[in-house]
Amino acid sequence: MRIHVVDHPLVAHKLTTLRDERTDSPTFRRLADELVTLLAYEATRDVRTEVVDITTPVAVTTGVRLSHPRPLVVPIIRAGLGMLDGMVRLLPTAEVGFLGLIRDETTLEATMYANRMPESMAGRQVFVLDPMLATGGTLAAAIKELIDRGAEDVTAICLLAAPEGVERLEGELAGAPVTVVTGALDEALNEQGFIVPGLGDAGDRMFGTA
Repeated sequence: MRIHVVDHPLVAHKLTTLRDERTDSPTFRRLADELVTLLAYEATRDVRTEVVDITTPVAVTTGVRLSHPRPLVVPIIRAGLGMLDGMVRLLPTAEVGFLGLIRDETTLEATMYANRMPESMAGRQVFVLDPMLATGGTLAAAIKELIDRGAEDVTAICLLAAPEGVERLEGELAGAPVTVVTGALDEALNEQGFIVPGLGDAGDRMFGTA
């Protein structure tokens, strides 16, 4: 597994505002959308392409386009839905699947309650959207499901990550073709399993239920 922390001043700037408890839900959603697009540029650096011949207004030349099968984008419901627009803006031809997982706030373990994805993902590049890599349970369960269906290249895009979550993924997905792209690697988790300093509950802040 590989983790890539995107070191860019615009990423840091938007994260700072997202972290601020005074940031309201509409602003939070807009900034999260913008941040996802920035992270997606890094996450798609190795997206598969094929060479094509084209004719410009002045000459014949070659270019590249996304190859088949198209990438699959999978937001984890519900907070991952707030990242979807920013991702498909960059990959408008990608297919979209959905995974619903909920974390037990006592055990911190994830349970799947919704699954709307292709049965076979053989040969697919998959981009998973989950704002917070905290304990790692939700993301690990999602990635295992994708790999079990044949995905051979999985990239998770997270606004923030905690060392405990990264360690869990490395332990449970050792040797798997997985990359995590995140805006920051924070200090630790608190007793409730929240990232510190973090930004609170991303879903609540994104959809106005905090």
